[in-house]
Order: sequence, then C-alpha cells, then structure tokens
Amino acid sequence: MDNYFLGIMILLLSGFVASVFSKKNKITVLSILVAIGSIFCLIPAIQVLINGESLTQTVFLSNIFCSINFVIDSLAAFFVAVITIMSLASVVYSKGYLRPYMEQDKNINSHLVFLPMLIASMLAVVTCQNALMFLICWEIMSLSSFFLVIFENEKKEVLKAGIKYLVFMHISVLFIIISFALMSLQSGSLDFASFASGMQNNEQYANLVFLLAFVGFGTKCGFVPFHNWLPDAHPAAPSHVSAIMSGVMIKTGIYGILRMLSLTGKPSLLISYTVLIISVISALYGVLYAITQHDLKRLLAYHSIENIGIIGIGIGVGMLGLAYNSPIVAVLGFAGGILHILNHSIFKELLFLSAGSVYVKTHTRDIESLGGLIKSMPATAVMFLIGSVAICGLPPFNGFVSEFLVYLGMFKGLSIHNFISLIALIGAIAGLALVGTMAILCFTKAFSIIFLGMPRSEAAENVQSDNGKLMIFPMGVLATFTLIIGLFPQYVFNFILKPVSVMCECNIESLSEPLSIMQIISVYALALVLLLAVIIGLKLMLSKNKTVMFETWGCGYNRPNNHMQYTASSYASPFLSMLKPLFKKVFDIEKPRKLFPKSAHFSLHIDDIEEAYLINPLLKGDEWFLSKFERIQSGNIQSYIKYGLIFLVLVIIGSLFIG
Repeated sequence: MDNYFLGIMILLLSGFVASVFSKKNKITVLSILVAIGSIFCLIPAIQVLINGESLTQTVFLSNIFCSINFVIDSLAAFFVAVITIMSLASVVYSKGYLRPYMEQDKNINSHLVFLPMLIASMLAVVTCQNALMFLICWEIMSLSSFFLVIFENEKKEVLKAGIKYLVFMHISVLFIIISFALMSLQSGSLDFASFASGMQNNEQYANLVFLLAFVGFGTKCGFVPFHNWLPDAHPAAPSHVSAIMSGVMIKTGIYGILRMLSLTGKPSLLISYTVLIISVISALYGVLYAITQHDLKRLLAYHSIENIGIIGIGIGVGMLGLAYNSPIVAVLGFAGGILHILNHSIFKELLFLSAGSVYVKTHTRDIESLGGLIKSMPATAVMFLIGSVAICGLPPFNGFVSEFLVYLGMFKGLSIHNFISLIALIGAIAGLALVGTMAILCFTKAFSIIFLGMPRSEAAENVQSDNGKLMIFPMGVLATFTLIIGLFPQYVFNFILKPVSVMCECNIESLSEPLSIMQIISVYALALVLLLAVIIGLKLMLSKNKTVMFETWGCGYNRPNNHMQYTASSYASPFLSMLKPLFKKVFDIEKPRKLFPKSAHFSLHIDDIEEAYLINPLLKGDEWFLSKFERIQSGNIQSYIKYGLIFLVLVIIGSLFIG
C-alpha cells in the first residue's frame, strides 16, 4: 500500500504546490498533481477488485493511537475507484469554471488547497480501520468541504448555507462518536476488527449501535429527515464542488452504513424494515421537492436526496435478504444499491457540471430566466440531456441497470413467505415506480425550460457560444461512462459482486439468472442505440437536400414571444396541485390596480415543510431564549469578574454540601 499513501501525500501537497504558480498555470498544475495522486491511489484499488485479496498497512503514530490499520478490501477499493475517478473529472473541469473568478482577481489559493484535501480525506475515511483516526479524517473531510462551500463568502446566503452545513455535520459526527464509543466499550479496542467480534451474540446492543450510526452517517448522506443541509449547501458551492459533494462525498455516508452493517453482523428485521421505509420516504420526498424548484442546482440537490433513497432501498432489500436468509435477495439488493452509488456519482456529476456551464454563460441558476440555450450551447445541452435520461432510469444508460437490479431484488423478495415483507416490498416497488415517473416529469421540465423554446431573459439571449474544451471534455467522459455501463451491464454486474461479497456471500451458480438477464438487457440496449444511430443518420442525409422553410398559419399569433410558452411553474402545476398538503407555498404578489398598471408581478416559492414547521420554529425559540441573556454580555470587564466570583462561590457551596 506504499503507492496508496504516496498518492494521498501528493494530493495533500498538490494545493500548496499549485498555489505558488502563476494565475494562468495554477489549476493546470493542480490537475496534473491530482491526476498523479489519483493514479497512485487507484492502482492498489484495482488490484484488490481484480484479485479479491485485501491489502493491509499498519501504521504506528503515537501512544494515543497505537497501531492503526489501513485496509483496502473490496468494499473500500470500490469507493476508492469512485472517489478518484469522479473527483479528477471535477478538478479538470474547475479550470474553465474558475477562470472568470481569476479574471476578477479573486484569490483562489485556499480553494486550491482544500479541494485536493477533501479528496485525500475521503480516501483516508474509506480505508482507515481505527475509530479515532476515522473520526479525525471524517472531520477533515467536513471542514475542507465547508471551506469549499463558502468560496463566495461575500454573499450572505452562501455563508448562511455553509454554517448550516457545518452545524449538521457536527450533529452527524456526534452520533457517529457515540456509536463508536459503545462499540469500543464492548470490544475494549478502537480497531474495527475488534468491533465485529464484540457485536456477536448481542442483537439489541448491535441494533442500538447501528441505529446511532445510521443517524450519523445518514445525516451525511441526506436521508430524510436528516437532509435539511443538502438543498442549501450544494447550490451555494461552486459547481465542480457541488459535483464532488453530491457525486462522491455524500457516498462516504453510505460507506459508513455499509461498513457498520458488516461489523454489527446479521441485521434484525426491525432494523431492515426501518432502513427500507426511511429510504422509500427519502426517494419520494426528494423527487417531489425537486419538481417544485426553480433554482437549477437546488433541483439537482433534491434529486441527490432521491437517489440516496434509491441506494437505501437497495441496501434495505439486501438487509431483508440477510434477515430472512434469502441469499439471492440479499445479493441483488446490495448489488443494485452499490451499483447505483457508481451510477449516481457519474450522472449527477454530469448534471452538476452541465448546470455549472449554464451558470458560467448566463450568471443565473433561475430556470424561469433561461430558455433556447440548445442553439447557443449545443454540447452542454446534449450532456444535460444524457444525464437527464440516465437519472430517470431509462435505457440505454446506466441508471436503468442499477434500478432494474433493485426492482429484481424486490420482486425476488416477494417469494419470501411472510405477510409483512410482502406488504413492505409491494409498497417499495410502488414507491420506486412513482419516483421514476416524477423524475421524468422533473427533467422534462428542466431540460425543456432551460434549453428549448425562446430565451426568457437577456442573460439567456446574450449567450453566443458554448464553453471551452476544458469544461466539455470531462462532461463527455462522464456521458460516455453512462452509456458504456448501460450497454454492457453484465460486465459491470460481475465487477460489483466483489464489494457485495463483503456484505453477503455471492454464489455465482445461483446468480446465473440475473447474469443472463443482464446479457439480454445488453442486447436490447445495443439494438436501441443502433436504431437511434440509423434514424439520426437518415435525418442528416435528408437534411442535406435544399429545403425552403415557410411558417404555417400561426392562429393569429404571427409574432410569438417568450411570454407565450410554458414556465417551470406552469409546467409542473397540474401535478403539484394534487399534493397541496405536502408543501408550504409562499406567494409574492403585486396585483395590477389600475387600467394600465405600471408594474405587477407574481412569484411562488415552495418551502421545505421540515424547515418551515420544525427547524425554523426551533431556531426562533433558541434565538428568543438566548436573547434573554444579552444583558450579561455587556462588554464590561468588572461585570465579567463579578460573574466569575459568583460562579466560584456557588462551586464552593456546592462542594461543601456534597462533601
């Protein structure tokens, strides 16, 4: 594992090295060093995924930590591969995205330091097997991402989102600390290997530990109701940082859940059903609120909650398979969930990078202000369309494959002869189907309003060209990945079985049916791509003939304008009107009061019901309580001395009574 540690060191130093170069070369140097560091870390991970043999390195730091084991098993190797490849794509993209900021003489040195630090800390998290060192790496990951989120800290809303993110991350780590402390008390060690032996034959204790860990890691993932930070932090961050956070960083929470599951042993039915139910709710909640959004990046952030829910459904099905002693259900559930980790990281990064390209050209994230960009930004439009089809779970792209495996696991689970599991799985199947339907509605809205029709503002109308190759190239690579996985799912399924084997036994003979189904999917996907290629080719051939275009009768509207087309709100309104109790609508209306009014406007904002009815009242109550103590903080030194003396007197009196 020497190469692995060398790679992490290169990543940690790359930001400092890049910051000393000229403004023109900073990000180029950073990209090269991150690429070198990523390759060094990726090599041992690929070896493990090919050979299936874990790599272990023991490091002695001090008497406090004693010996720390860094282990790359199949599960860790899978996450290392996802982290390195996806993060590198975003770093390469960042050169084009940050160029306007450098032209405005914004200092990006700290950003260059924290970006590779985030990548290195994620790599350390998924390989560290010591509880104390794990928490240190986890905190470095949270702090470095916090500083990346507040890149534009001169904006009040960005700073507010960053602080909110930091608060939630410390709530998250508190639950993780408690779960680790309980496991350490049981095993007498901080090493993960001892945790597994300490949890055996103690189901109730293991359930408590797993639930605490699930809250902690689930907050990092964005499971409902621990999601509230995510729709604020992701839009506030630069788009390449949003891509890493959504595509990669929140998956470290999934890693934590899977690792804890491997340590606590066979899950109970109660825990399994809890994970499945929370996951279904998260998927439905995320996609439902995504439909209501007008901010493009906020829309994508809610879809991260949705896809975390889909991953959780796969994990929940796998846990039910373990609990009911059904190996095929367990393998298909975990395989679908783990494959969706990879797939989501690809198409969500693609979508966030596409959104960043739109923002760089238009300087707005408001969907209502866009339109007609497919003419001026054709490459970005194609990339966004590919990502949209993939995230909707449609063939021939990768999202279809992982969701199909989750469905297959749930249908296999129906053969478990238990009434409760039957009801739960039928509900989960219906929920996932509804999620897919709503995702299609959301992304037809997003793509059509942003790229089709006529420009709705000067910002969209003034866009003359697409972004440069440095921004298009990594997006093209990600789009290619979505297609390759969708076309050859049988090979990806075999690849996924290695990390799945950490969670449950994978008997290849019993998986002949899923493998044959993957091969059938591959054939039909290739046929679909070939058919589309033929149709496009015929269209291009026919378009070479000279044609004269005439407008048909315009029904009296001979001069159409951008007010005659759908808005994002009007497109989704018929569907959302059926679900009024699930939203808190905030209207901003200025009604016309004269025959020829000078101004009038209408806007609608949807508040998150958890934030509106739970978090905001708690914050207002906390603010009211603390305001009662404002007089104490007077700034008078004599008063502070008086408070100290009063405290000392009370301590002395208390000690006398206790004594």
